Amino acid sequence: MTFAPPSISFDFCAFLPTLPELPGVYRMLDAKDELLYVGKAKNLKRRVSSYFQRRLSSPRIALMVSRIARIETTVTHSEAEALLLENNLIKRLSPRFNILFRDDKSYPYIVISRGDFPRLAFFRGAPGKRADYFGPFPSANAVRESIQLLQKMFRLRTCEDSVFSHRSRPCLLYQIRRCSGPCVPNLVTREDYADDTRHAIWFLSGRQNEVMALLKEKMEAASLRLAFEQAALYRDQLKSLRQVQEQQFMDSGKGEDADVIIALRENGQLCVNLAMVRGGRHLGDHPFFPAWDGEATPKEAIAAFINQHYALHPAPLRLILSPLPDEEDECVATLEATGRTTTMTTARLAAHRAWVSMAEQNARLAILARNREGGRQAERLSALQETLELPEIPRRIECFDISHTQGELPVASCVVYQAEGENSTDSGMKNSAYRRFNIRDIEPGDDYAAIRQAVMRRYAKAVAGEGVIPDLILIDGGKGQVGAAMEALQEIGLPDVALAGVCKAEGRKAGAESLVFTDGRGALQLGAEHPALRLILEIRDEAHRFAVTGHRARRGKARKQSRLDSIPGVGAARRKALVSRFGGLAGVAEASVEQLAQTPGIGRALAEVIYEALH
Repeated sequence: MTFAPPSISFDFCAFLPTLPELPGVYRMLDAKDELLYVGKAKNLKRRVSSYFQRRLSSPRIALMVSRIARIETTVTHSEAEALLLENNLIKRLSPRFNILFRDDKSYPYIVISRGDFPRLAFFRGAPGKRADYFGPFPSANAVRESIQLLQKMFRLRTCEDSVFSHRSRPCLLYQIRRCSGPCVPNLVTREDYADDTRHAIWFLSGRQNEVMALLKEKMEAASLRLAFEQAALYRDQLKSLRQVQEQQFMDSGKGEDADVIIALRENGQLCVNLAMVRGGRHLGDHPFFPAWDGEATPKEAIAAFINQHYALHPAPLRLILSPLPDEEDECVATLEATGRTTTMTTARLAAHRAWVSMAEQNARLAILARNREGGRQAERLSALQETLELPEIPRRIECFDISHTQGELPVASCVVYQAEGENSTDSGMKNSAYRRFNIRDIEPGDDYAAIRQAVMRRYAKAVAGEGVIPDLILIDGGKGQVGAAMEALQEIGLPDVALAGVCKAEGRKAGAESLVFTDGRGALQLGAEHPALRLILEIRDEAHRFAVTGHRARRGKARKQSRLDSIPGVGAARRKALVSRFGGLAGVAEASVEQLAQTPGIGRALAEVIYEALH
C-alpha cells in the first residue's frame, strides 16, 4: 500500500536541483527548527528526491514529509563515512521520525592470543589484529559456556600472561583436566599445544567435522603404536565433540555464519529480535525495542535496525530476515559500506525456518515480559506518588549513599532511576548517569558532612542549567543525613525538590525500613510488600552497591600505591613494571631479591631496598 503526502509547504522544486549526486547525510527540520529525520545516501539528489514522489511507502513517512520546512545536507567522501555520520547523529540527536535502537554496548567475543602457548579468553571491545577473534556472541553467558566447552575439549589455558609466566606448578584446572598445563615444562609440548589451538580455531570457525576426522585419525595412529594414554585423550576429545553436536539441535550442518533478524508488532510493542548463528551453531538471541517507533511497520524497523546495528558491529556473511525490508537497496548500501560482502535473504532451508520460528517465539515472549514489567513499574511509580504526596509521578529519582571504613577514604554515590514514556516500559536504572564523589576535607566518619558535600557537588551546576534536577531525591540514612541534604539544597537554591530518607530498621531487617522527611511529617513505615517501598529499596540497594565498589577501589588503590610509592627510587614507571611482572603487589612481596633485580629498571641495589621495605 502507498500513501499520498498531505500538502507540503517546503519548496522542494527549487531545492532538489541544488543537490549533488554524491554520498552524504541529509537532515530534515520543521518550521520550529526541530530535527525530524536523519538519513544517509549514496546519491543525495536521488535519495532526497524520493521523498517528494506522488506516493510514499507509509503514513509515517507521509506525515514527516508534510512537516518539512528545510533540509540540510553534508557531503562525505564515501558511503562508509556517511554511514558513520548518520549513526552518530541519530544516537546523539534522537530525531523525531527515526526509529532509534539503543544498543551502545559492545558485544562479547572469544579471543585466542598468539605465541608459543596461546591463551583462550573472554573479550569485549573492538577486535584487533594481534589475536584471533570469534563472534560476536549475543551474551556474556554464551561466551563463557563456549569457553568451558573449549576447555573441556582442547584444554587451552585461560590464565593471564602475568600469572602464566610465574607459575612453578600447574593449577587446579590441570588437575580437573581443563588445561594441559603449559605453564610447567614437560607437561605438554609446543607442538601438541599448537595442535589443540588449531583444532579450537577450526571448531570456532564451524569446521567441527574436520576436527573430528583428524582426531579419529590421530587416535587410531596412537593405538597402533601402543600409545594408549595419548589415544585416550583423543578419544575423550572426540566424545566431547560428539556431545556438543548432539546438543546443537539447531545446527544447519553447513558451519555457516548468519544473523537471523525478525521484526514483530504485537500488543502495542514493536520488537526486533536478533539471533546469532556462528559456525552453524545457534548461540542465542537478543530482543531490541526502539526508543520511539512512530507506529513503524516491521519492514521499516528491520531496515532501521540494519542501518544502525551494522554501523557499529561486524556483519556475518548472511542475514536471514523476516520480513524483507522495502528499503532493501539502502540496507545493501549500509552493508557494503562496512567493507564485507553480506547477502540478505528470507528463510528457505528447514534449519533457517526453524531459526526464524524460534526468533519469533522469543520476540513474543519478550513483548509479553516487557508489557508486564511496564505495568509493574507504572504501579510502583503511582504508589510512590501517592505515598510521598507528590504533585506528579516522579520520572527521575536520584539516590545518595556513603561508604567508608572507619572514616577512611569516604566515597559518595549517586545513582539514577529514570521512568521513560507513559507506560514506563523503558523505566530503570540509568548507569550512564551514575556519579561517584571522593569526599575530602571532613572529619573522619562524619556522614552528615559527607552527604552535604555530595549533594552540593551534584546539583551546583544543575542550578545554572548545566544538569538535570530530579523529581525526587532519596538519601540512604536517617533524619541527620536527610537534614544535611536539605541544608545543601537550600544553600544552592533548590529547597522545593522532594526529599526523603531511607532509614534502616533495628537489626537491619529487610523490608522494615522507615521513610523520614524534613517537612514535619513523622516517619513512615510501609511494609515489605508495598510497591512504593519495593521500588525505593531497589534504588537504595543500587546506590549502596555503587558506593561500596567505589570505596573499595579507592582504598585498594591507596594501599597499593602507599606501599610501593613510599619506597625511595620507585616511581610510577618502576611500580608499573613490578606489578606487571609479578601480577600484583602480593607477587612483588613474594619475589626474592634476585627476581626483583631482573625487572627492567630495577638494579640489585634497588631490589634490596624494595625487599627490605616489603618484609
